[in-house]
Amino acid sequence: MKILAVIPARGGSKGIPKKNIRLLAGKPLIAYSIQNALACTGIDDVYVSTDSDEIAEIADDYGAGVIRRSHDLSGDLVTLDPVIFDAVSRIEAAKGYTYDFVITMQPTSPLLKPESLSAAIDSIRNGSSDCLISVVNKPHLAWKSQNGKLVPAYEERRNRQELPPYYLETGAFVISRRSLITRDTRMAGTISVFPISDNEGIDIDDKNDWVLSEALLGRKRIIFRADGYARLGMGHIYNCITLAYAMIEHDVLLVIQEDSSEGIKKVKETNLPYQIIRREKEVDGIIESFKPDIWVCDKLNTTVDTVSHLKELVPRVVTIEDLGPGTRYADAVINALYTDRDLKGENIYSGWKYVCLRDEFQIERPNRFSDRVRNVMIMFGGTDPSNFNRMLYDIISRIALKYKTVNFNFIVGIGYDTDGNGLHSIEEKNIFVYSDVQRVTKYMKQADLAITSQGRAIFEFACMGVPAIVLSQNEREKTHSFASMEHGFINLGTEKEVDSDLIENTLDWLINTRAVRENMYNLMLKYPLREGLRHVRDIILGK
Repeated sequence: MKILAVIPARGGSKGIPKKNIRLLAGKPLIAYSIQNALACTGIDDVYVSTDSDEIAEIADDYGAGVIRRSHDLSGDLVTLDPVIFDAVSRIEAAKGYTYDFVITMQPTSPLLKPESLSAAIDSIRNGSSDCLISVVNKPHLAWKSQNGKLVPAYEERRNRQELPPYYLETGAFVISRRSLITRDTRMAGTISVFPISDNEGIDIDDKNDWVLSEALLGRKRIIFRADGYARLGMGHIYNCITLAYAMIEHDVLLVIQEDSSEGIKKVKETNLPYQIIRREKEVDGIIESFKPDIWVCDKLNTTVDTVSHLKELVPRVVTIEDLGPGTRYADAVINALYTDRDLKGENIYSGWKYVCLRDEFQIERPNRFSDRVRNVMIMFGGTDPSNFNRMLYDIISRIALKYKTVNFNFIVGIGYDTDGNGLHSIEEKNIFVYSDVQRVTKYMKQADLAITSQGRAIFEFACMGVPAIVLSQNEREKTHSFASMEHGFINLGTEKEVDSDLIENTLDWLINTRAVRENMYNLMLKYPLREGLRHVRDIILGK
């Protein structure tokens, strides 16, 4: 059984001048159809029918045969049927044999996948159809003109996913039995359709189609690797979710350890694609299956062996918040929590310029500075491993009546057990406990003062202009250099370095000292933190 693919390509495109040979994502448009056809083992010969010397030369460069089309078959009004018949007849005469099937492939469908074309060939080979047309399924509520009136083109209104199939032809391919191809038609006998994805079905007819196709062809496949649980905290998970959302035009996958129960719960809420692993060795299989262009590792202290092994499997490897020896071998290392004084190297991007603020912080803006403190916000991340929440709860429960006009709002994360730790609202003391809130900016906008840990939340409070007292969950967190008075924070150190009196006195001082809080507020708002997400996107993508 022999199969011929014919790609008709005139040189006289008017909508987009020289469309068939213009560079799309770095390659001539016609190259995509040629390469797709050549990648299908079921296709014996691939030819381009053209009236253009330039197209003929490019087709030859990419491995296709060329049939020079006559002038009378090159006009604007000439249909494809006589063009395909002419090409098939001349190729068969030159080859000395007859084909069983002929595939017409338009050069304007660059996103068709070779595996889709191969599946269509198998379908017509093994079925009873004489002609197979590529289509996209586009069920919609539509209207039509009938007897001068607009009437529904549907029987009853339903949700789109409940509507019956409605197939639109694409230019990706038409597969026809050779015996049915004439000057007048390629579509005869029993005709069937072969659905392909919306992206594969894009036909480039105008500039908008071109822009969309170029964007889709430029997509990267990106794996984000992070964990999140009580002892580790949730910062790595939140950061990767933020980046995955910011790269929605690319194909992303989150990979997470099965013991990261809190992290898995949060990832599930996002509806982002994810995969759970039991052992780190399983990532090799995921890489083989997903075939990522970029691996983003938001984990502490990578080793040389880990990064070197990833570099053998993935073209680009990026690590985040990483001080391990593996950073020497990564393509890029992004550490917003550390400064250039902490890290050296051409592949290192460190400091506040590379913080990734979540969407809600990109759109919200801080309130004006308030002379009086009416709301104090207490937030220690998704899990609070040092249980600072309980420490502050005990302190504030004891002193709250001293501040009768101040509300104390505890914002506790997804991995913190409020019941087990005895945290509950006490309205008569203006103490309120909120668990796993969806938008923390709602409370930050109201806050005049905050108490928080020294992770990524320091950037969130800074961007919202909330003066903050900072406590460190561990020695490593203590080295996060942005949480200093230079940037509007009072840093008290780790759990071992503070006691109730120090926290109480600092809180009382800030509540009653307007000038200090205003200075902290102004220092925080000096930094354009919202620009960091764009910088990190570009670094990950290698721009």
